[in-house]
Amino acid sequence: MIDEFAKDNLHGRLRRDRKALLWKLDGLSEYYARRPLTPTGTNLLGLVKHVATVEARYFGEVFDRPFPQPLPRWQDADGSDLWATEDETRDQIIEFYRRTWEHSDATINELPLDAPGHVPWWPEPYADTNLFAVMVHVLGESIRHAGHADILREGLDGRTGLRAEHETQIDEEARAAHCAKIEQAARTAARHPR
Repeated sequence: MIDEFAKDNLHGRLRRDRKALLWKLDGLSEYYARRPLTPTGTNLLGLVKHVATVEARYFGEVFDRPFPQPLPRWQDADGSDLWATEDETRDQIIEFYRRTWEHSDATINELPLDAPGHVPWWPEPYADTNLFAVMVHVLGESIRHAGHADILREGLDGRTGLRAEHETQIDEEARAAHCAKIEQAARTAARHPR
């Protein structure tokens, strides 16, 4: 009983965060979806591509259920899954992500939480694992990168949130006043350390 509850709960949260990550691309131009927004090149479309690759790998080869399209070998990881080339379209990357959902969901639905898996890129003694541990790991990766996407999107146009239906109109004046208050507190604390 608890296994099914845990599995359903983890799976539901994974589904929620997948949609949140894709929502961060809504309404953005090709340039803003792809442009590097940090010194290391992190960008919104690249985050989607990376999370898709992570899911395809973990719910695929870890359980001997290979993803149906070729993926780069994990040993050859060169960061190319973190950005979109000029030849890759946004639609192609989104479709790749949606196909990973189908493949991952099939693995999750068909296997019990204690189904054994092997993660060759994890160090011993952790490489031999199970579906529960992989679901927690992938959910953590998805949440982490959805958070990155939230911050990046806020920096582009101020939009924040988990879903469009919870988004409120941005009050620029109130937002500026709030940031000014926080800035003042930081400056005061820096002048008078405790």
